[in-house]
Amino acid sequence: MSARRTAGGAAAGRGRDPLAPGATTLAEAARVLAAVRAGQSADAALAALGAIPDLRAVRAVALGAMRWTLRFLPALAQLLARPLAEAPPLLQALLLVAVHQLEHSRNPPESTAHRAVDAARALGLEHAAALVNAILRRFLRERVRLLASVDADLAVRSAHPEWLVAALRSAWPQSVEGILEANNAHPPLTLRVDLSRLSRADYLQRLQAAELPAHGSEWCPSAVIVERPVAVGRLPGFSEGLVSVQDAAAQLAAPLLDVAPGMRVLDACAAPGGKTGHLLETTHGDIELLAVDNDPRRLERVVENLRRLGREGEARCLRLDLRDGVALAALGHFERILLDAPCSGTGVIRRHPDIKLLRRSSDLVGLAATQLAVLTTSFERLKPGGRLLYATCSVLPAEGAGIVAEFLAREPGARLAPFPAAVRLPPAAIHGPFGLQLLPDSAAATDGFHYACIERATLAAADGRQ
Repeated sequence: MSARRTAGGAAAGRGRDPLAPGATTLAEAARVLAAVRAGQSADAALAALGAIPDLRAVRAVALGAMRWTLRFLPALAQLLARPLAEAPPLLQALLLVAVHQLEHSRNPPESTAHRAVDAARALGLEHAAALVNAILRRFLRERVRLLASVDADLAVRSAHPEWLVAALRSAWPQSVEGILEANNAHPPLTLRVDLSRLSRADYLQRLQAAELPAHGSEWCPSAVIVERPVAVGRLPGFSEGLVSVQDAAAQLAAPLLDVAPGMRVLDACAAPGGKTGHLLETTHGDIELLAVDNDPRRLERVVENLRRLGREGEARCLRLDLRDGVALAALGHFERILLDAPCSGTGVIRRHPDIKLLRRSSDLVGLAATQLAVLTTSFERLKPGGRLLYATCSVLPAEGAGIVAEFLAREPGARLAPFPAAVRLPPAAIHGPFGLQLLPDSAAATDGFHYACIERATLAAADGRQ
């Protein structure tokens, strides 16, 4: 338990009734939401809470509130005499968390309002406790009118920023509402089975024995979908590295790269290491693999994941900024390069709803510049005849097809290569002139991803074009 939480609980409990059960959860969730609205990632805000006993519950409540914040903000604004933006950030966050609970939890509305009042005490907002109570009770009375008044706007109804809805409507006019709906759905718990150590059928039997209903993906041979959320500690074989949590769309990276034993492989922007481990699993570790990332804390996550998989000695991990062409050149050349480029994350909003609150349209210009820069420097390290897989967890063409098109126009030695014929692709995958796009509303029920295979021409092929 963190010192801040202990002190807050003690202060709230001196000389007054104890807090209602669940009030502390709402209070901590409000702290997390306030931190995210101030610019911190949800993961960082949750980590700052420390090892609190109800962390899973706090996480669920906080992420749920983030998912619907942009819908509830304009509804709540109608209930305050002064502009909502003038209220203290913690009070705003508490109201958003409480309204989310009123709309999306199974708790009786009266108990939710009571918890929220006590949460105000826990947050040091005693002076606002009566206001919290009055606003929540008024919301319950007027919710139909309030929500109808804001839901005429698709962006508000779906709780997405206006700029993102406009970008999705422009890129995917037939799919925009399905994407928005998928972004607000709870993501499935998808696992990757290490097929070098056991079959998927054997692992499904282990899940059945553990009374965890699950089924295999119809198109991804290593993917298993657990039918209800469960802590990873309950998953058979997780601590031994038999399975990893990884969306089926992300599990395409290793087979699309088409690595063969003995190859020299660069895993660029490797953190947190899911694709790194998969590359080693598909080749039984019989490759020379270098995993790089420019963030030392994120690189440590790669090391930790490889350690859990029992493959720490099968890859070299190195801190390196891919934009530094000189440092990258010192690593030599590679036959295969996986470039999971930094991007907006708009394909994984269902897993990271804080993206809706943190990302701005202005971010795309800087991200595109970084994507083109790291693609250029990485391609310089590719051997003639080698393959580079460019990947982003984005649904915005400006970060996928647009980057690939611009790069190919600049680089005469590069060409778009076909995907390996043996790799089964998911249903509803969109094949474009500059790669493959997966949308989160597709029949495959995956995250949103863009993939493109790029090859460096052999010397003979290059001479033939001159």
